[in-house]
Amino acid sequence: MIIEERNYLVRPGAAAKYAQLWDEYGREPQVRILGNLLGFYVTEVGELNTLVYLWGYEGLDDRLKKRAELANDPDFAAFRAQVRDLLVRQSNRILTPALPS
Repeated sequence: MIIEERNYLVRPGAAAKYAQLWDEYGREPQVRILGNLLGFYVTEVGELNTLVYLWGYEGLDDRLKKRAELANDPDFAAFRAQVRDLLVRQSNRILTPALPS
């Protein structure tokens, strides 16, 4: 299993608006297609105004397939259009197990 950490820095004060739009429009297509949402968080210390998603995948091939399907989903495209102006920066990391299971 791998975990993808996706960080979205939003404009100051926009985290609540982004989270509300995600809950209303983005959650359904993402969970339907990606499946394994491990968590959705907001930072309280460090770089503020950052939303963090953790998604679990079987491996890199599983991630590539699901992310491609999500990129082509019209419901997710509509959500992205609603939040685009709130975003400042995005960063992603792939986390792999430090020890064998």
